[in-house]
This record gives sequence, structure tokens and C-alpha cells, in this order.
Amino acid sequence: MACISKRRGRWVIDFYDQYGKRRWETLKKGTTKQRAKERLREIEENVSRGIYMPPDKVPLFSQVAEEWLEYKKPKIRIGTWIDYARQVKIHLGEFERVRINRITIANVERFITKRQRQGMNINTLRRALVTLNQIMNYAVRHRYIDFNPVREAESPKSTGNDADNGKDIKILTPEQINALLEAVEDPKYRTLIRLAVFSGARQGEILGLKWSDVDWENNQIHIQRTYNHGRFFSPKSKNSNRRIDLGPATMRELKKWKLTCPGNELDLVFPSKAGTPIDHHHMVSRVFEPALKAAGLPKIRFHDLRHTLCKHVDSPGGEYQIHSESAWALVTDGYVGCLCSLDEKEESRGGIETGKDNF
Repeated sequence: MACISKRRGRWVIDFYDQYGKRRWETLKKGTTKQRAKERLREIEENVSRGIYMPPDKVPLFSQVAEEWLEYKKPKIRIGTWIDYARQVKIHLGEFERVRINRITIANVERFITKRQRQGMNINTLRRALVTLNQIMNYAVRHRYIDFNPVREAESPKSTGNDADNGKDIKILTPEQINALLEAVEDPKYRTLIRLAVFSGARQGEILGLKWSDVDWENNQIHIQRTYNHGRFFSPKSKNSNRRIDLGPATMRELKKWKLTCPGNELDLVFPSKAGTPIDHHHMVSRVFEPALKAAGLPKIRFHDLRHTLCKHVDSPGGEYQIHSESAWALVTDGYVGCLCSLDEKEESRGGIETGKDNF
């Protein structure tokens, strides 16, 4: 039976753990008898639940996080895994040297309050908490702790400040789109950026696109894979495997590019000089951002090109704003995608004769 006694001026708890092994826990000097009794009750509760661990054996948060990352690695996409690892390193560092069983609801709520006072983006904070929640769930399953404090903590609420509203989505005007395309001299990258604007496809989907995915008869591209972090992946969801209609001007530019595109074993639409997929960092830093600067445009993310298309086709009269890429908006996969088709009225206006997407 567990008991407490005083030895050399310090309280000692004498008990048997859940495996029947006798243990002693010596409390620090100055601990009161009342606190010793409370600690005894905590130990008895943990033993009854089968989760007691000696204080020096309880792993640090960083150790559990590392275990969890290794556990997740073969189960998720490499891009998702890298994002989780980044969350742990950048946003959860203050828990690094804390014993996993010492992270309480109060600790989590203080973390949330601190980050919000520092102006952390609300969506970034929520992603960090998703990661923290998964790590703590892992700790519960492996009996490092008996409950997950993140589940009980009050979730962060948006304060309405600009910092809370997510990354600013910058939308290019029709004139700016034309200026951007004119600023790109290399036909490969000009066609790539044009396709990004007028298809709404993701960057990785465009980099992984193959000529066999282009349906010349129906003016479509078929998204069947994505290229990220040096690897090809299947589309991230069922809806992501899709066909995207393109307007005649973009199809015409694709045909022009196909005539000069270097052959490559992977049959890529946009291969690097080595015949491999283009490195997206290189493309953004060496081509996309310099083109924005040359065109006198504000700095935007390549991903914002998706929203540029969606904004224009989803606005009043949008099908007439993009003359040679007329479209109606369709909500798919959490984004506003586009089904583009040639409008006979637009063709009669001569809107596609210049080879540009006239706005």
C-alpha cells in the first residue's frame, strides 16, 4: 500500500506501480505534507489508469514530436510531412524542453494568447494547434499522458484585424495579366504562366502536366498528378483529378509551344533543360518574380494566379471580361474552378484574333 514518510527533511512517497514494481519518489525540499498527499493521490490515479511513469522517464515534448513525425512520415505526403515538421520547429518550439505531462490546458491557452498578441495570423495559429493536437493525441495513445489538453483549450477566435484574415490574396486586373505575359520572354514560361492564369490549376499540377494529358480535340487538360518536393503524387483528392476546359487562345499557345518544346522521356509539357520537372523555387525566383517587377506589378504569390482567374470569372459579367477565355465559375475542391468555353458572341467580336486574351 502506498504511503508517505519523511526522510532527512524531505517527503518520500513509497508505492508500487502498475507493473507491481516498488518505487520511491522523493519530493523536493520545502514540499508540504499536504502537497505530498496530493502527489500521492496523483500517483495512485496514474497507477490505476496504467499510465504512471517515473518523472525522469517522462519524455520531453520534443521527443514525442519527433516520434510522431517518424510515425506519420510513411502515412502522408512528403509535402504535408514537411509542413508538420516546420510547424513543430518554428511555432511549437516553446514546448520543446517541457515534459509532455506538464503541458496543461493553461499552457495551451497561454500559448494561444501570446501568439495572438504577437500578431500571428489566425490561420497559421490554427494550423499550429492542429499539429499540437495530433502530437498530444499520439502521446495519449502511447500512454505518456492520460488526456489531451488541446481538446479542452478554448480555440482562438479571429479579432477582425488584418493579421487575422489570412494571407492577402492579390488579384491581378486584366490589364496587369496582359502586362505580366508580355514581360516573360521565354515562350516556355510565358505559356506556363498563361496556363496557370486561364486554367486555375495549381502550381504542382502544371509542373507535373504531360502532353498526354492535353485533349486537343475537346480543348481540355486532364489533371492526373502533381509534382511537389521532387516527387510525383496523385491528386490530393478525388475532385482534384479533373478535366479543365481551356479557351482557344490558350490552346493555340499550347500548340505553338509543343512545336518547340524539347523532347523528354517524361513527356512533360514544361520540362527543365535536363528533361526533368522544373524546380518551382527556380521558376518563381528566376522567372515569375522578375516578370512581375519588369511589368511594374505588385509582388504576388504564384498561387494567387488561381484566384485571379476565379475572381474575374466569378464577378458580374465575368464571362465577358475574359473575351477569348469566356467562362462560368464552378465550385470544386474548395476552390472556384473554371469551365472555359468559347462564346460564339465573343468569336464574332473578333476577341480571339489577336492571339491574346483580350479583356
